[in-house]
Amino acid sequence: MNSKRLEPPMIIAEIGCNHKGDLEIAKEMIITAKIFCRADAVKFQKRSVKETLSPEEYNAPHPNPYNSYGSTYGEHREFLEFSLDQHQELKKLCDEQGIIYSCSVWDLTSAQEIASLNPPFIKIPSALSDNFEVLGWLCANYAGDIHISTGMTTKQEIRDIVDYFIEHKRNHNLVVYHCTSGYPIEFKDACLFEIVRLKKEYGDKVKAIGFSGHHNGIAIDIAAYTLGASIIERHYTLNRTWKGTDHAASLEPDGLRRLKRNLMAAYESLQFKEVDLLEVEKPQRSKLRWNRNQ
Repeated sequence: MNSKRLEPPMIIAEIGCNHKGDLEIAKEMIITAKIFCRADAVKFQKRSVKETLSPEEYNAPHPNPYNSYGSTYGEHREFLEFSLDQHQELKKLCDEQGIIYSCSVWDLTSAQEIASLNPPFIKIPSALSDNFEVLGWLCANYAGDIHISTGMTTKQEIRDIVDYFIEHKRNHNLVVYHCTSGYPIEFKDACLFEIVRLKKEYGDKVKAIGFSGHHNGIAIDIAAYTLGASIIERHYTLNRTWKGTDHAASLEPDGLRRLKRNLMAAYESLQFKEVDLLEVEKPQRSKLRWNRNQ
């Protein structure tokens, strides 16, 4: 019998752009994630907006004007961006609070800037999962772990990504996340058995398998962990009614706190019996069990 325990769950609070472009809100979210929610890491996002958007996309209106922080989609994205100095300030606060700082990067310039801060890991969003210009630069110039989400990514594209990291001898730093790209998604679209497939195909080739959820509630996260995703990432906000695209698919602090509590309960429970009778069972056996010798 294999008595090996699962890895303890790592919980990443994805702040993203849910700070509304306000550095003080971002700092409050870090402290809350650490002290109240007991998350292991927080993660932001970094874009060079004019590098990621074409002029037409930049000057187009936001597809949902209610969620926009600018008169165009580009202005909206610029409003939500922090400078590199501000990211450095946020990382410093994370270091002081004892919580991991990380960031998703959406283009090569952002990857180079965030890598200069030397966080323990950098995240590649699903939109860039097979952008080998960014992946290649990180493999060659950044020594930390590289986490990649695989929403809207085909099975063959995932194979190509893992093979690329193996070829560049960086697969030991690669974390592959199962993800469904939608905000929020229905439960049926979580497709959690993909975690089992990723674990079977790549579990011995990469550092870990993760799960990035865009659903409501926390039940699915517990199932994802049980199926083999040792890293759980959820969008996190202080108020789900705030203006912005991601708040509706985010957990508020109490939800994130309960996620941590329930994941740790799952971790404690997922083990084999090492003896026939546990200590807690012995008095119950003596009191309740039928004794065939009497």
